[in-house]
Amino acid sequence: MDKSREMTVALVGAAVGAAAAYLFFTESGRRLRRQIEPALDSLSRELNSFRTTVQKANGVANEGWKLLNDALGEPGTSSRYPGRQTAPF
Repeated sequence: MDKSREMTVALVGAAVGAAAAYLFFTESGRRLRRQIEPALDSLSRELNSFRTTVQKANGVANEGWKLLNDALGEPGTSSRYPGRQTAPF
């Protein structure tokens, strides 16, 4: 690793350490944390909700592709029912 990269890594580490010390060991840092935490909690809930929505959309899309492949009888796809029948009856 070259000297400039080492210096950059050291400076970034020092900045992260200074920020953590400020947030956890000073009264003004604690106040700032208390103000930020509700916003971060809200952001976390929104991201979890978005992830759930994306997972549901992915499931719907996958099921749609399976149904389309079954309907078209694409080779290499498994049919829902044995013997290439379209319904269980």
